[in-house]
Amino acid sequence: MKGTILEQLSSGPVYLICGAIILFVGVVCAVFMVRAWKAGIAIGMDRARMKRAVTASASFSVLPSVGILLGVIALSGSLGVPWPWLRLSVIGALHYETQVAAAAAEAAGLPELSGSAMTAQAFSTIALLMSACIMWGMILSTLFNRRYLHRLHGQGDRKAGEKKGGFGDAAMSAMFIGMVSAYLGSYLGDFVSGKGRFAFRGSWTPLAAAAASALAMACFTWLSEKKGMKWLDNFSIAASMLAGMAAAVAIGR
Repeated sequence: MKGTILEQLSSGPVYLICGAIILFVGVVCAVFMVRAWKAGIAIGMDRARMKRAVTASASFSVLPSVGILLGVIALSGSLGVPWPWLRLSVIGALHYETQVAAAAAEAAGLPELSGSAMTAQAFSTIALLMSACIMWGMILSTLFNRRYLHRLHGQGDRKAGEKKGGFGDAAMSAMFIGMVSAYLGSYLGDFVSGKGRFAFRGSWTPLAAAAASALAMACFTWLSEKKGMKWLDNFSIAASMLAGMAAAVAIGR
């Protein structure tokens, strides 16, 4: 196989392998969708309400999927198109894929996650970690999901005035805050350390993009919680990402 590593990662055989996996997952989704429809009819659900649920779910999936497309585009410059397409179409998430890919590239000795610096060995390490690290969700769900569902049913039976939440909610919030701090810490350090009065533009752009995304998310959250616009929850993440990207493009000009 000739060509650069990036050309090889976007070659026909790689498209065929990744496309076959995505097609299999799509068929499985279609089978379960048909079975769910038949189960709804069997228990006497109203067909009109079921059609409205399908239509609403399809329409609310369009804008959030923009974030997935942006992730594929962002990662395709360093990992080719088929692999990010597979990861983000099946089980991946944008924040996970980018984080693990960058960490794996650093561990593999690359100066940055880019196509020009990519090697076959580095890609193998990145692909392996991106696949292996996310498997725990499926494994833990298989082993403990039934017990967790019983716990959820118990929480649903609580009285209205009883305290909600627990260690899991606090742990997820702490993990998310830590992840954001780790991402922004290096840029904030460069900005504060003063690598020349006009030399901090490289660290200023990510900080401005993060601030724009946070502001957009705050606006969506306020509209959802204070103005009763709950439908915005389906679009807030993708729209906030677009706001951050637009800010980065505007500042980078």
